[in-house]
Amino acid sequence: MKTQIDHLVVMAASLDHGVQWCEDTLGITPGPGGEHEKYGTHNRLFKIASPQFPLAYFEIIAINPQAVIPKRAQVPRWFDMDNAAVQKAVAEVPRLVHFVSSTEDVKAARHLLRTQGIERGQVVHASRKSSKGTLNWQITVREDGERLFNGCLPTLIQWSKPDATDPLRLHPRNSLPRSGVTLQSLTVSHPSGVKLQTAYEAIGLADIGIETGPANLVATLQTPKGLVQLQSLGV
Repeated sequence: MKTQIDHLVVMAASLDHGVQWCEDTLGITPGPGGEHEKYGTHNRLFKIASPQFPLAYFEIIAINPQAVIPKRAQVPRWFDMDNAAVQKAVAEVPRLVHFVSSTEDVKAARHLLRTQGIERGQVVHASRKSSKGTLNWQITVREDGERLFNGCLPTLIQWSKPDATDPLRLHPRNSLPRSGVTLQSLTVSHPSGVKLQTAYEAIGLADIGIETGPANLVATLQTPKGLVQLQSLGV
């Protein structure tokens, strides 16, 4: 099994706030994204692919204040977005909170994590329109919306189209122009670093440095403003 970085997740108090932060911090204006009706969120996206991380893109996500979710259909939002501590952390400055990894078989990868005693969550089907066609994906989302390990264990995603011979043909990277920002590295620190290392190895996730220590995600990006590091700082 091969699993690789799909995208970084930065949460903002509002999408406008996220866009302003991106312009100030990374020197670019993020491209359009979409809405996630089930979770009442919306995003902006841009490509950060590099030779080492060929699928990588960047997601700025926020709760959509205009979203109306019927009470009977309400579920906890993904990525801990309903968590009061996370909301407080991003209230003033958007924060790197998580990353998502693309896998060839999301159900098999989820099972492999369960053998490690880790419940990554149910596999949820989703889709949205893009300039290149309809994007279809399957993604793991826990019923409680938790990221796990302070965001250091990736959510799993599998991009696909019904009967597609090339499941990555309709991947967001193909509808995103070059942004001038590229991902150079992603490193993880966590008190359960050894457990995370074993989990990464089980699903074939490589190219991420892991150490045992205070919880933190560190993404290093080459940008128009030079080399920039984003950190989760244990949120």
